[in-house]
Amino acid sequence: MGLKINDIKAEIIFSKKRLRQRGVDYAAVFKDMSASVKQEIEEIRILRNNGLSVIPEIDFKSLGEKGFSDDDRALIKKRGCVIIRNTFESSLAQNWNEELGRYIEEVGYYENPDKGLDKYFSSLQEGKYHHPQIFSVYWSRPQIQARQHENLATIRRFLNGLWKYHVDGKPIFDPDQECTYADRTRRREPGDNSLGIKPHIDGGSVERWLENSGYQSVYRHLLDGNWEKYDPFDAAYRTETSQISSPAVCSMFRTFQGWTALSSQGPGDGTLQLIPSARVLGWMILRALQDDVPDDELCGAQPGRALSCEPEWHDLVLEGLCTIPEMQVGDSIWWHGDLVHAVEDEHNGKESSNVIYIGAAPYCEKNVSFLDAQAKCFMAGKSSPDFAAEDYELDFKGRSRISDLSELGKKQMGLEAW
Repeated sequence: MGLKINDIKAEIIFSKKRLRQRGVDYAAVFKDMSASVKQEIEEIRILRNNGLSVIPEIDFKSLGEKGFSDDDRALIKKRGCVIIRNTFESSLAQNWNEELGRYIEEVGYYENPDKGLDKYFSSLQEGKYHHPQIFSVYWSRPQIQARQHENLATIRRFLNGLWKYHVDGKPIFDPDQECTYADRTRRREPGDNSLGIKPHIDGGSVERWLENSGYQSVYRHLLDGNWEKYDPFDAAYRTETSQISSPAVCSMFRTFQGWTALSSQGPGDGTLQLIPSARVLGWMILRALQDDVPDDELCGAQPGRALSCEPEWHDLVLEGLCTIPEMQVGDSIWWHGDLVHAVEDEHNGKESSNVIYIGAAPYCEKNVSFLDAQAKCFMAGKSSPDFAAEDYELDFKGRSRISDLSELGKKQMGLEAW
């Protein structure tokens, strides 16, 4: 069940008052953390402006059986993101791209494209481009095959393993077992100026500060004034949080969000941007507790929406925003669920920028509880339960069925036991 709040402003006032009763000097704590974060953002800015690599890049074949090297682990945890080159053979990803394009046409998407884009992103650009760019289809054969592919299982196992997933000897999640999270696909055409999305964070907005949401335990070190102890990769309490329900608010705990490139794309192609620092959200938590923020506000955060990173409040970290480097067909990119990300305002390239959204949602009680509802949607051909019920595939004979699931795919969907 989602978190239900009748008077959000009153709840914000109450929660901020209770936090200040802890006796922590949040101004001093924020000043200290800001100095440290400023150094990191400056490092990112210098690398970016000199054309040097900011986001770690690793070839899939180099992972082998052991996964990331110690140096890779340290850098991925610092930056909060990683590109895995050659996740899939380019020919396979290209075939998926072509098949998915046909699927979208055959399901009748272009004949009824305005069933209602969710209002999750308050920062969508006001463009004049009328073709859909994000497609609310979930059960095409390419999406199913990509989600259950062994290469992705390998990558997600190593990504999950970057987290501290045991607390006091108690496992929080199993890094080696994965739950499918059925997400959408993006096919952004050249010239589009309607899909630009301002810097934001998914998976919770105002609830991150509220006393009854479970998030205060996640950010306990920050809220107790010990910002240096804050570890974005500590999974303690992460699976015990509650979000305010809204279309496109993820109900699962994702260690990483991600997508796989079905076409080549890079700077200027209307693609992904990141602030590659895993500590930025922690800094934003403290920013909202400063005296210049009204008692009933949280630096622009709105319930049921993505958490915006606003120039008015967060200009220090926005200096670190980077467009991802050139991605080739079959590459994948992954970013921590708390990482600030955005989408370029315009697609000025010559080819469509196409991706399948696939993140990492490890096996835990919170995620397993979502699988039953998702599996029912899969069986019926309905939209994934976290998204608007557009149901394009409901009566479409060409969608995937249980027979299209591998043994691994059935386990990931909760249809067979691990």
